[in-house]
Amino acid sequence: MTYFYEILIVVYLVVALMLIGMVLIQQGKGADMGASFGGGGSNTVFGSSGSGNFMTRTTAILATLFFVISLILGNQTADKDQSLDEFENLGAIEQSVDSDIPNQETTPDSNEIPN
Repeated sequence: MTYFYEILIVVYLVVALMLIGMVLIQQGKGADMGASFGGGGSNTVFGSSGSGNFMTRTTAILATLFFVISLILGNQTADKDQSLDEFENLGAIEQSVDSDIPNQETTPDSNEIPN
């Protein structure tokens, strides 16, 4: 169960980074004006329909994966019991440390006091 959760976290991170990258590479709506003046030759790398369909479909798939993995991770963490925070119960720790230290409240004898 723990390995599944850790693998899912890594896949979640990779999908999130790929989704960010795909959104950042996409052209805006105003970029089509530049293509009419001779800048449209670069779109032939992704096929005759251009990069719009490929990038839009990839972004939609990555966004769907992102949300599905988010729901799975949320479900996994909701089933876990709440573990106590280390700083929540400092009184018990202090009492256990005090019991380990020997009691030094005795007064020294008159023979032990230096002159």
